[in-house]
Amino acid sequence: MQHNQNPQHPRFNTEARTYKSATSANSVYQVGFKLFLGVTPIITNWSQDGKEFSLILEENPLTDFVELPEDALGELWYSNVICGVLKGALEMVQMEIDANFVSDVLRGGEVTEIKVRLVRMLEEEVPPGED
Repeated sequence: MQHNQNPQHPRFNTEARTYKSATSANSVYQVGFKLFLGVTPIITNWSQDGKEFSLILEENPLTDFVELPEDALGELWYSNVICGVLKGALEMVQMEIDANFVSDVLRGGEVTEIKVRLVRMLEEEVPPGED
């Protein structure tokens, strides 16, 4: 049974559970970013299989009033905490993802871009001792 997340993202679909989680993930991106950072990312660059896409932040409030020293530009991703938050939030809706920066305004990019890839759907597990 095929379900579409919404008309903008027709490929992120396979089964009802995946659809439900994809909708939850979309909420994390759209609502969570707006609520906690005051910005709404653009979701774009979907892969053919619908498991990979980019989040574009035209404004990244974590970079306001920050200037990186020249020697840190090659290795430091100042806003990398966003990737960890995304990973943790989506694990709560049974999705294991990889999230990595592609570009950042602090490193000379025009926008901040985060590449997100669905690794796998997690199985719901009962915590030990709670049978």
